Amino acid sequence: MHLELGHILINDVQFGQQTAIENGVLYVNKEELINLIKEDEHISKVDVEIAKPGESIRITPVKDVIEPRVKVEGPGGIFPGTLSKVETVGSGKTNVLKGCAVVTTGKIVGFQEGIVDMTGPGAEYTPFSKLNNIVLICEPREDLKQHDHEKAVRFAGLKAASYLGKVAKELTPDKVETYETLPLLESIEKYKDLPKVAYVQMLQSQGLLHDTYVYGVDAKQIIPTILYPTEIMDGAIISGNCVSACDKNTTYHHQNNPVVEDLYAQHGKEVNFLGEKITNENVNLADKERSSDWTAKLVEFLGLDGVVISQEGFGNPDTDLIMNCKKIEEKGIKTVIITDEYAGRDGASQSLADAHLSADAVVTGGNANEVIVLPKMDKVIGTLDYTDIIAGGFDGSLSPDGTITVEIQAITGATNELGFNKMSTKML
Repeated sequence: MHLELGHILINDVQFGQQTAIENGVLYVNKEELINLIKEDEHISKVDVEIAKPGESIRITPVKDVIEPRVKVEGPGGIFPGTLSKVETVGSGKTNVLKGCAVVTTGKIVGFQEGIVDMTGPGAEYTPFSKLNNIVLICEPREDLKQHDHEKAVRFAGLKAASYLGKVAKELTPDKVETYETLPLLESIEKYKDLPKVAYVQMLQSQGLLHDTYVYGVDAKQIIPTILYPTEIMDGAIISGNCVSACDKNTTYHHQNNPVVEDLYAQHGKEVNFLGEKITNENVNLADKERSSDWTAKLVEFLGLDGVVISQEGFGNPDTDLIMNCKKIEEKGIKTVIITDEYAGRDGASQSLADAHLSADAVVTGGNANEVIVLPKMDKVIGTLDYTDIIAGGFDGSLSPDGTITVEIQAITGATNELGFNKMSTKML
């Protein structure tokens, strides 16, 4: 599988009479975009705002973040099984609007939604403060049930990202990155002196608005399987969940998975990167046993020397993480796990809800219980109505002077378990 990812660098976003890219500026026809989103009868009202790095703007509650992309050449289209027909993606050419994103907000879907500050101390905890954001404020019909509300907002974000991405289809990229994964036996033969390594990505799939979609299928309905890593760059995996904002994998995180990018960077040099295994996170014990058994079986079957395992969420999924780690280690295959911590505000509590001696190589995204005071912003896109009840907040989080005291759990992407941020810890 061979994919060329063309970067169209976006330095600014402005509203304009037509949606186009000129000299690094993305111009957005606001009315046209609003009319596109309002085609969904489940949405009664929608508005579009722009938020740029350094502006005194707070976006909340944030549902999802999506990077605009467009398929230029090769099979399938962006977001297969959701917006495009079901066809295997991840090869050919794809153009990316680099430096901007679509952010969805509005009436809260689930309490585990978050905050993105474009300036101030909170901005240091989220990668999305560095982007030029096109923000959709979506209001559902009053009679809409939660799952239909979530779906309507999810599709709004995906449609907006696809709409914006299409303007880059005929453009010449500013930069091109190439990713290639050979068929298994070819790769083993070509790099036979290098350790065989794969990536096990755990997908949030506990239901109750904790969902991830693979080619349009709810991940709780899948069994562990193998993907070419380039498939996720074309939107094969999208977020549909309301897990805590700090460690939620938004669609943007999936599209730009740093574990995949780092393994590709070392492929053929220090490791032989043999692809990605996806598995789900389950609620009951039998399903956890089944998925972790299959995950361990797959990596053993491939004859791997090591795997990197990433988690999404915390608490109940900690058990899935440790099961995967323990069973793979028992096959004689080395593991590194990526997680985050809920160690209490003083950092003194047990970090994970489960543990095992085999989990001896751990990367952390930080302690989500750390408390931060977010200063008042000049402008709020969305609403502050839910500040006291979102995960990480509490009664009294929002002060009369406009400041917000919360755990960093409330900041979108703060302790992301793909390592998509700056926080971690090191043992000396």
